[in-house]
Parts: sequence; C-alpha cells; structure tokens
Amino acid sequence: MGPVRRLSLVTDEVHAVMPTRRTGALRVAIATQDMKDLNAHFGSAKRFAVYDVTREEWKLVEAVAFDDVSDESGEHRSEGDDRITPKVEALKGCHLLFCLAIGGPSAAKIVSAKIHPIKVPHPQSIQEVLLRTQMMLRTCPPPWLRKVLAEAGVTEKKPSFEDD
Repeated sequence: MGPVRRLSLVTDEVHAVMPTRRTGALRVAIATQDMKDLNAHFGSAKRFAVYDVTREEWKLVEAVAFDDVSDESGEHRSEGDDRITPKVEALKGCHLLFCLAIGGPSAAKIVSAKIHPIKVPHPQSIQEVLLRTQMMLRTCPPPWLRKVLAEAGVTEKKPSFEDD
C-alpha cells in the first residue's frame, strides 16, 4: 500500500500523528470517497473523515487518504498484499467507524484496535451521520455505545454486580 496521507487543520500547536482527542468527545471515522458523504466500503475507501463529536458539536480532526485501495473484486492482487493493516493503523484512536460494508477479517482487525465498526445500509451525507451520532449521545445510548463511551472516558463506567 502506498503512503498514508494525513490532512489536518493547522493550529498554533504542534501535534503528533493523530491530533489529541478533545475531552468528552467521541472520535468518529467515516469512510468516504469525496469528503461529503459516507459512500465507501472500508477496503475501497480512498479517504476517512475523522471527527470529534460531542452532544453539542462536532469538529473535523483530519482526513486520512490512501492511494492504493481495493477494487472490491474480493481477490487479493498478490500474496501478502495487505491494504487493511495500514488503514487500521491510521484509524487507531477512533472509537467508531462508519462504512457501507466491511469484510470479516477487516472487521476483526478493526475491533481488535478497539474501534467499533458500524455498517450503514445506504450512502448518506457525513452531516447526517454526525447528527445521528449526536442524537445517540443526547438520548439513552444503546448498551454497546455506553461501553464505548465509558472506555473513551466520555462517561463514567457503571459498577458491575461483581464489583465489591
């Protein structure tokens, strides 16, 4: 796979590879071909738009771009041709990944990187995805999202029955 290009907003501070997450924000990656819509499968996404999302607002953190993406044929071009690992590495630090589809091996790598993949059945605007994420944060989040929020430090972890 070719080099990973990271595009982020320039601020007065110098930051590491991925800018630090804002306190209380959920870091969300969205698979996109055009930076306008969620319109890509994980393997064929040319870009990922990465946002910090809170109940009140969202902020674009960076765009991660890839030159060498899958053609969705289901076949590897050559033995050892790994286009997935660089994408997973580039998204480390994200909590949620929205995409149109993701294969089993890719999903396993994403989950092991502590990123929760969410398949969306139809393309939609990035704004719609962010509004939906905010709505989940504002209302009673589903159990899987409460766990992600607790692990991200956005909410407090609830005590378990086993804690004494």
